[in-house]
Amino acid sequence: MQFDVQTIVQLSAFAGGGVAMGLGAIGAAIGEGYTAAQANLAVSRNPKISGDIFKNMLVGQAVAESASIFALVIAILLLFLDAPGATPLKAAALFGSGLSMGFGAIGSGIGSGFPGGQCCLGISRQPAIGSRLTTNMLIGSAVCQTPAIFSMVVALMLIFMDFSNSPLFPTWAALIGAGMSTGLAAIGSGYGGGLAAGVSCDGIARNPESVANVTTTMLVGQAVAQTPSIFGLLVSFILLFKTFPESQALSASMALLAAGLCTGLGGIGPGIGNGMAAEGAVKWVARNTSRSGDLMRTMLVGQAVSQSTAIYAMVISLVLIFVL
Repeated sequence: MQFDVQTIVQLSAFAGGGVAMGLGAIGAAIGEGYTAAQANLAVSRNPKISGDIFKNMLVGQAVAESASIFALVIAILLLFLDAPGATPLKAAALFGSGLSMGFGAIGSGIGSGFPGGQCCLGISRQPAIGSRLTTNMLIGSAVCQTPAIFSMVVALMLIFMDFSNSPLFPTWAALIGAGMSTGLAAIGSGYGGGLAAGVSCDGIARNPESVANVTTTMLVGQAVAQTPSIFGLLVSFILLFKTFPESQALSASMALLAAGLCTGLGGIGPGIGNGMAAEGAVKWVARNTSRSGDLMRTMLVGQAVSQSTAIYAMVISLVLIFVL
């Protein structure tokens, strides 16, 4: 059976759309389920305010849903948009787009569920500060969505950029690698950011007076946890915008594909590890605000060490792109 280029592009678009929505549905569903589970626990503890808990559950679930909505948008574009330039490179770009958005939505969807669930529990303990807890939940959840947004940006670039003047070999590998670099790296950052956001809601509920210190520590910890996804985005941009000389050698293509995989996979652990460090700091700042400076310093040093592995992965990716 023979396929013309237009058919191959269409097949890649369909496959990319399925991957984007299929993977994109995983994280949001888990995050929403966690929020609902904690909401049920909250209602059992304080049935008198079940209405307020229910409303906050829906708000938290709506934010967690955002990641899957991003995936839905990319999937619809891949399925129904007539992308210009039917070339084999466009086929690789469209499939890479689906990979970027599909993987990129997993961590953000799960991570956004943590603050939603802990906010519901916090309201059951401290109904009087419900609005404060909701505000903190929304801030923390919004930060968790940034890796998914990075992934959507790369996905849109892969869909709409013109690669017709680039050689097929090894550019096809660069395009798929670009999608995997940002998409995979977003998993750890989205999940890790959620760990810090979730415990911040719990901390404020336990000690409402600690809200300023807790929120500050949470945002600093989340910012560091986002850096692996930024590394993934950086490598994706290099793979997208650098012009590679034509080469039929399989090693040239594999080097570019490996570069995307290296930073993508290498960013998962550091993103989660940085989130764990932030989670520990935020938890104890709420209990001992007088030592918030010491706790934040310990958090940042610990995150820096955890972050080093993501830097190693990015260095190897750059060697694969520029040296080999």
